[in-house]
Amino acid sequence: MLLLTCCWFLPVKLGAQPAPTKSEWDKVVEAAKKEDKVVVSIPTSAELRKEFESGFKKVYPGIDLELAVGRGASNINKIAEEQNAGVRSVDLHIGGTTSIITGLLARNFLDPVMPSMMLPEVKDPKYWWSGHIWADSAKRHVYSFTAYMTETIWYNTTFVKPEEISSWDSLLEPRWKGKIVILDPRSPGSGESNWAFLLRIKGEQFLAKLAAQDMMVGRNLRQLAEQVARGKSLISIGVSYYSYLPFIKAGLPVKPVSNIKEGYYAGSGSGNLAILKNPAHPNAAKVFVNWLLSREGQAAVTKALGQPTRRFDVDTKWTKEFGHPAAKEFLTPEKFDDLENGSEEVVFKYRKPAMQLAEKLFR
Repeated sequence: MLLLTCCWFLPVKLGAQPAPTKSEWDKVVEAAKKEDKVVVSIPTSAELRKEFESGFKKVYPGIDLELAVGRGASNINKIAEEQNAGVRSVDLHIGGTTSIITGLLARNFLDPVMPSMMLPEVKDPKYWWSGHIWADSAKRHVYSFTAYMTETIWYNTTFVKPEEISSWDSLLEPRWKGKIVILDPRSPGSGESNWAFLLRIKGEQFLAKLAAQDMMVGRNLRQLAEQVARGKSLISIGVSYYSYLPFIKAGLPVKPVSNIKEGYYAGSGSGNLAILKNPAHPNAAKVFVNWLLSREGQAAVTKALGQPTRRFDVDTKWTKEFGHPAAKEFLTPEKFDDLENGSEEVVFKYRKPAMQLAEKLFR
């Protein structure tokens, strides 16, 4: 059952824009080659790194792609320190909404994205489910290219039956005490997103009881996933497909919980793009933006992260099996708006109080 919340988020739909002339785009590509490289910070995923490096190099062999890999909060903190020091090393950031909004947008470190969306298949909203969607209220700086439901409770199928977790309340049962791991809700990420969602639908008392379950709280996604995959813990919150992917490939018994009574929130996961103000490699940044938001780039993101793109021309039906039902397959734009948990409004209305509560509960 999907829970409707009262968060209103209106996607922006723009009419078709004139395409750049061939000479305009060629000039950008030639200038990008002279800049030699583009620097992009991305989530911690070996699969994403591999897909980006091979995919971008195949299309634009004359431009080096330098990837800064790390958790969103770590990447954002490093970028903010550099920006404050007047250093411009990172051109683009890809990650979750909270860290971008609070760490970069609020500090005026971002340039608008739309001017860099030059190719027709990128900037024309007809290629995108629900047109162009932005996480920031100005609809300019944080572009969301993925949209899906986030089934973020995973379990070890050897020790847990799916019917044993029919509700979020099921996690409060004594048998799960000391058997749950959670991505730290005190830091931006899926753990914090879940914590904010639960604050909205269940309240502070529920979160206090959940915190009392002696959960393992951590920020190392691979370590948390391995705990459950190897049966050292039995249930995880906030750890999703791309962290479990190595263990899925190894045949270990992990699956997401799909049929939970209260439902999950909808969002864009790590599928948000921001361009740093006055990037060191402005033309190379434009080239990467247009590759990333192309069919090939979005297929690479979806394959690596299991987080389905909003592009109509990329297959996303398979992601449901791994806990990420695509919005374009299962939701109307209106219902996505109701369930959406990553807009600027929600970040400040729910996520900040949720993080503050987590600070008190997990001292």
